[in-house]
Amino acid sequence: MTRPGQPRRVHQLLAALSYGDAISNEALAIQGHLRASGYESDIFAEKVHPRMAHLARPLWEYRGESSRETVCLFHFSIGSAAGRLAYHSADPLVAIYHNITPAPFFLGFHPHLAGLCHHGRRELAAFASRTQLGLGDSEFNRRELEAAGFRPTAVLPIVLDLSLYDRPPSLVVRRLFDDERTNILFVGRIIPNKKIEDLVRVFAAYQRWVDPRSRLLLVGDHRGFERYFDRLRELVSELRVDEVVFTGQVDDDELYACYREADVFLCLSEHEGFCVPLQEAMHFGVPVVAYDAGAVRETLHGGGILLSDKRPEEVAELLGRLRRNEGLRQAVLATQERAMSQIRSTDFGALLLDRLRPVLMGEVAPVGEAGS
Repeated sequence: MTRPGQPRRVHQLLAALSYGDAISNEALAIQGHLRASGYESDIFAEKVHPRMAHLARPLWEYRGESSRETVCLFHFSIGSAAGRLAYHSADPLVAIYHNITPAPFFLGFHPHLAGLCHHGRRELAAFASRTQLGLGDSEFNRRELEAAGFRPTAVLPIVLDLSLYDRPPSLVVRRLFDDERTNILFVGRIIPNKKIEDLVRVFAAYQRWVDPRSRLLLVGDHRGFERYFDRLRELVSELRVDEVVFTGQVDDDELYACYREADVFLCLSEHEGFCVPLQEAMHFGVPVVAYDAGAVRETLHGGGILLSDKRPEEVAELLGRLRRNEGLRQAVLATQERAMSQIRSTDFGALLLDRLRPVLMGEVAPVGEAGS
């Protein structure tokens, strides 16, 4: 509970509150824990998905709440009005950093976003002197904050609300993919840093040499990256592989059905600040094979199989062994269950308050006035 003299309001600013988005879900979890601890806590967002409209207030309303007695938690996002508002407000500011994908990944596919990411890293450094505390959702991200000049910094990991995954899955999707085929699953946006082309090449080798009765399920939104999506479809055609399924964005019940029908989860992404689907796959008991890049290793907490190399034929053979060798499969699942036990035991509410204590208790020296 709050004490006399402590800020009683801890609000969050986001560029967007989106449906099915990990950052949005984290913001809602933070809000729930803050309210349970006696704080007034609202979410203000520049853009809000229609399904989430009742959960957020318009960004412009934050000006009426802003004060030196209000702590602002800003989920850092490049080029957003939320960022400009947070930077110029009078509030003690806490930046929550979910990573900025390096610009070169987007060159040739989305030049405008590449430019935003390039300038976003400079913008991040500008926030360092304005921010009383920098929180990364992984050690990988915390180190980036530290390199950008943030002091102090800490890790506030994304902790899944596992109760959400108990909801009934889509029966239509389960029946659609419940056949004799092996389902290799990836969940995430269809964007270049996820290296979907590497997934397709591995799957081509797997289907050709290991298991012809197989399917690659790519579950994620490609909107805004149509050029990259078209190149992927061309690659599928060039490699002459069957059953590569791009689902697009799906509802939660459809996502849960995909996890339940998956035989293995494969991630070959080359830049991840956290990667929630890795933990979702472990929760659903799907063996995980992932390329060791960014924060993937720490997200897995020792679970799954980490790859140091992703040559298609070698990864395809590994997937085949994982599918055929029940002992290997059970050993991998055991590592994942140990990892999920650690995650389930995390008291996120207590961890959140512990991380925010220096700001809430006035233990961090206030920063000067924001620049004009």
